[in-house]
Amino acid sequence: MPALFFNIIKLLFLLLLFLFLWQVARSIRSHVGSNPGVRTDGMAVELVILTGDTETERVRIRPKGHVIGRSPDADIRISDPYSSEFHARVGIQDGDVVVHDLGSTNGTYVNGRRVTSPTLVTRGDTVQIGKTILEVR
Repeated sequence: MPALFFNIIKLLFLLLLFLFLWQVARSIRSHVGSNPGVRTDGMAVELVILTGDTETERVRIRPKGHVIGRSPDADIRISDPYSSEFHARVGIQDGDVVVHDLGSTNGTYVNGRRVTSPTLVTRGDTVQIGKTILEVR
């Protein structure tokens, strides 16, 4: 009986170890990802505001980036009660378009996945800030 008990414990330990390693691999993949990002290569990249209290608006991304939020001091101001004063930064880094959450309360999402570190985006990707959706074009 004790041998059976220890074998069950060993199997449970191996199962938990496998699940842990699988989660670590998923996390690394989501941060590194297979998404190569938008190579600007001199081409203009725009953010298009698709929803929110403001009309549809196009903003050309500049190399130093834009801060997006509710504050009047934000580069791209959105009047969304679910966004923070300074919610996220979108800019160009090493020729790629990158989204970075600035410690917002409700988080920033790229294609439905929460941004926890600077994240590369491609044309057609959506960035959600509060209830406002922005598309990279």
